[in-house]
Amino acid sequence: MTDSGSLTLTATRAKAGLDARRGIVRLHPEALTALGLRAGDAVELTGRRTTAAIALAANRYASRRALYADDLTLGNIGARDGDPVRLAPVSLAAADRVVLSGPASAVAVVDPDTLRLALLSKVVGEGDDVSLLPIELGDGQREIVASTRRTLNNTLGIGWTTMVLNVVESIPVSGAMITSDTRVEWQHDAPASIDVPLESGRVANLGRARAPMPASYAGGEAAAVRPRAETAGRVDAQPEARPGIAPIPYEELAGAKIPAEELRELLDLGFNHREVLKVVGTDMALGVLVSGPSGAGKATVARSVAAAVGARVSEVSGQDLAALEANAAADRLRAAVAELAVPGVLLVRGVEAIAPAGKRTPLGTMFTRLVDEVLSEPGEHAVVCTTARIEDVDTALRSRLEYEVVVPMPDADARRDLLVYFTRGMKVAEDVKLEKVAHRAPGYVASDLAVMVREAGVRAAMRAKDGGATALQGADFDGALESVRPTSMSGDSVELGGLTLADVGGMDDLKQTLTETVLWPLTYPDAFTRLGIEAPRGILLYGPPGCGKTYIVRAVAGEGHANVLSVKGSELLNKWVGESEKNVRELFRRARQASPTLMFFDELDALAPVRGGGTDGGTADRVVAALLTELDGAESLRDVVVVGATNRPDMIDPALLRPGRLERLVYVPPPDAVGRADILRANAKNVPFADDVDLDQVADELWLYSAADCAALVREAALTAMRESLEASIVTASHVAQAMERVRPSLDPEQLEYLENYAHNREG
Repeated sequence: MTDSGSLTLTATRAKAGLDARRGIVRLHPEALTALGLRAGDAVELTGRRTTAAIALAANRYASRRALYADDLTLGNIGARDGDPVRLAPVSLAAADRVVLSGPASAVAVVDPDTLRLALLSKVVGEGDDVSLLPIELGDGQREIVASTRRTLNNTLGIGWTTMVLNVVESIPVSGAMITSDTRVEWQHDAPASIDVPLESGRVANLGRARAPMPASYAGGEAAAVRPRAETAGRVDAQPEARPGIAPIPYEELAGAKIPAEELRELLDLGFNHREVLKVVGTDMALGVLVSGPSGAGKATVARSVAAAVGARVSEVSGQDLAALEANAAADRLRAAVAELAVPGVLLVRGVEAIAPAGKRTPLGTMFTRLVDEVLSEPGEHAVVCTTARIEDVDTALRSRLEYEVVVPMPDADARRDLLVYFTRGMKVAEDVKLEKVAHRAPGYVASDLAVMVREAGVRAAMRAKDGGATALQGADFDGALESVRPTSMSGDSVELGGLTLADVGGMDDLKQTLTETVLWPLTYPDAFTRLGIEAPRGILLYGPPGCGKTYIVRAVAGEGHANVLSVKGSELLNKWVGESEKNVRELFRRARQASPTLMFFDELDALAPVRGGGTDGGTADRVVAALLTELDGAESLRDVVVVGATNRPDMIDPALLRPGRLERLVYVPPPDAVGRADILRANAKNVPFADDVDLDQVADELWLYSAADCAALVREAALTAMRESLEASIVTASHVAQAMERVRPSLDPEQLEYLENYAHNREG
């Protein structure tokens, strides 16, 4: 005890845990008692500078002389491990206003409401660094914390957990606790450069922008940007209802020009040219539903278009409203409507969360009535709702939103424009061709590309930290593409591991057939259009198990840089009537959005058996009917190829195997002697075989061995050498002979004969 009411303890870096970067410090229970504090009270910390934090009790076996704090808190007080820190109780005040600065990528996608929820209950002061990691000090905050984490994860990706923000302004200046009533804002005059988080609160600057750079609109639903210096006057003339959000200038929108123009024409006609409507003798209510994949930039387009036609935006998040109690959510909606100017746009992001299809809720009913009220005065207000799942929006609400605008998955040209936009403030090596990067990123939406660019920037910063080149290199983008997967493919994508057709031994005729049927439609769709023919819809691979059907599909996908959707039967089949068909529709919708896409149905005979013979209440029959409709229905499957694999082609419903659906059936035979030798060599390229091992001779003896059996034989031979001696450095012919005793052929001669006859009959 250094003086009355204070203690001096030794700064000790806490181990990573649930407290890390959340503004929490831990003291021995006796130290808490000495300060007259209870767990959860605030404490003032003074080192080279002063800040405040929430104090909790440490383990009773902890040191009585230690202050356990994370790297962020130690940085805020200017202390290192072992430095003395003075502690004293402090009285907190509810923060009235907090202004923060942070990476441009965070400013772009985190709206002030979400930012306030992430910082809720944290104690801040001017100059402090804070993270986005929310704290949970009671059961009442559990749901809010979970909802906030989901929102941040959806908008920023996993990188949000390492981001560090700085408190530029705080009222009061210190000891301010952020509450639900605190006005939290982003700083508008941030430097025109990209900062990326590294470690312990440090950031690396990746270069000044060639011009003041507005933050990107990555993340779609919660996107926002800071105004550019040259357009700040115009933005200030049309202030947003939500502080800290400013639109991208319309002329700078990238990747969504066509839907943006559609929406601009609607709002411009409804707000600024109503005399034309009167001349024609009609009228229009400006209710618009903007749909498209999550992260494509729907809300960004709406904000930008509204600014272009001179309308102010009052904005709410459907997910945030759904996390609140019904009365609080209704109050938030009414407040947003009350903020509407003339002309004004009520922007509701993720509307399916508050008005779900097939489920009447008090909040959904209230919102539908509110839409009627807002649209009751033509020419004054518009309602723009965004959704990533249009089929989940209540039909009653959709009837009020008379116009629908679709923001599609960006094509290669749009992805290139987005990459140019996201890298405009970064140093990029001259030999990096963004067109090639865009070509390698099918299925990536704006938010995915922003995360990918940020990941490439982090890799460049890590290299620059060690004295390497500061500009982004091709290798940085290669690594980012491997680690950042498109959100549209999450959960169902297949890891290709760089596999190509060159890695497949033998099977030359099969590889040529797959190249024509699968790769050409995905890689050269214009050639089919030029010749006036439709590309094949699908192909069925059949053959004995273990002969490489799945392996060669992975190789084909890797060759064509296509997205791969691996379809699992458990995802589609559902005992509830209508759910299985809905799952099929959703699957094909995702495939169209992520095109070019290869859809792979393994063990297709279990998923689409011959109709009429099932005992599952008709579930399989309905799935088959849905597959037939999607494969050859009214909606085009452009840039989507379906590949099925089976050991029993006779058990698949014949309707699936006609032209226009899975029109080509390709037999994948077991490898012959030459093929088996190629497979043995491919699997043995890293195995040190002795000179007495003749793989060609071994292959001749492996009749009825599948490709999987050959791979298992090489593995077993190496294990046999290890059994003799863990110091073994070579695999001999004796080891191979012993392995052949253990690994027996898995192919059934009768099944093989049946499949060969089936293939012969089809060809005949």
